[in-house]
Amino acid sequence: MKSTLFLIVPALVLAPAVANAQTANASATSTTQAQAQTPQARIDAALQAAARANIPASLIESKVAEGQAKGVAAERIATAVEARLSMLVRASQTLQRANVNATNESQLAVTADALQAGVSQSALIEITRTAPAERRVVATAIVADLVRLGQSSDAAVARVSGAVSSAATLANLHAEVASQLRLGGLNSTLDATGIVRIR
Repeated sequence: MKSTLFLIVPALVLAPAVANAQTANASATSTTQAQAQTPQARIDAALQAAARANIPASLIESKVAEGQAKGVAAERIATAVEARLSMLVRASQTLQRANVNATNESQLAVTADALQAGVSQSALIEITRTAPAERRVVATAIVADLVRLGQSSDAAVARVSGAVSSAATLANLHAEVASQLRLGGLNSTLDATGIVRIR
């Protein structure tokens, strides 16, 4: 009985020290792994993930170029690239659900912008399916801008759906929405992406 007691007491005393050592070792390992993942390695990983998801590399590269042009720190650029990739993957999935070519760069970029603005996936599927192909990008961008102005996704889609059959009506709606955004110090989605032609 005494020999059993002599074995149990030291084991109980040493157990917390062993557990602390294991925790410290695991923490050091995860810190080392995080440090090994440089911003450039994270950007490279995002580019590889984009390629696997059939997302054009130019949509990721443009985010890197934008950050570099603004003098943003590499760590922040890597974080922005990862966030953009996440939105582009969601946009690709949304377009696929709407039975639309998910590799069209303009449509993919604007759909990602709309998701980021808070437009629901179901609203994006609806406007993507109902808008004529030549006006789809513009319609999606206007829906995004209306949501940015505080409208619900459904109300924004209803408003754009009423204008999408005519290029002139859609252009007028875009001008109205862009004007409201400028009053708040914001650019329209089309202005920000450089897409301004409405057909």
